[in-house]
Amino acid sequence: MKTVGIIPARYKSTRFPGKPLALIAGTPMIVHVAKIVSEALGQEHTYVATDDERIAETCRQHELQYIMTSEQALTGTDRVWEAAQHIDADIYVNIQGDEPFLNPKDICDIVQAKKLAPNAIINACCPINPDTDPNNPNIPKVVMNEQKELVYMSRAPIPGSKATNPNTPFLKQVCIYAFNISELNAFGEFGRKSKLESIEDIEILRFFELNRPIQMHTVSSSSLAVDTPEDLQKAESYAAQRQ
Repeated sequence: MKTVGIIPARYKSTRFPGKPLALIAGTPMIVHVAKIVSEALGQEHTYVATDDERIAETCRQHELQYIMTSEQALTGTDRVWEAAQHIDADIYVNIQGDEPFLNPKDICDIVQAKKLAPNAIINACCPINPDTDPNNPNIPKVVMNEQKELVYMSRAPIPGSKATNPNTPFLKQVCIYAFNISELNAFGEFGRKSKLESIEDIEILRFFELNRPIQMHTVSSSSLAVDTPEDLQKAESYAAQRQ
């Protein structure tokens, strides 16, 4: 089965304009992510999907494949859907461009999970670190049932408890998703953000409201998403420690 990895990259981020080109250890973040995806899936199966010429030029400089998409894409997955119209594959993996420290094995594990459950969207998650505040709205929290099916995802700290010190085992979303073309077409052709997706600003909730099965897959806790300039400082420190 042919698998491709597509990294959506938008320059005009509301919280962090120019984020894909932010430097970590002297290298643009989008390049870090593309190298990780290439290690997992092969450089010939790795693409950046962008609407910005500055990002495209960075891809050319680093010999990365890219596809130009429209400025009207509502979410990263909409951008992946646009790019998928130009790439023939059995499995499309959406890897967010703000995860510069992903473990390549986690991407491979998500692909394997999709092969085992071809009729379900696969999304990654991992435990929230004990020193991370679950009230942080930048972190989507995951609730799944005992069959690892998504029950709900929210920026609120879920699941809740009436206990004073509940010691809740919070899970956070890791932005690696696997789809087939039918699932991507259903998402993109919907043409707008769904109600819950708009409220939470979590794009996978569109699949939830389309009643598409979503299977969560737990991966390693190497995720360190860069959502804000403050997160970039943490990423720089982490990169320095790894070196």
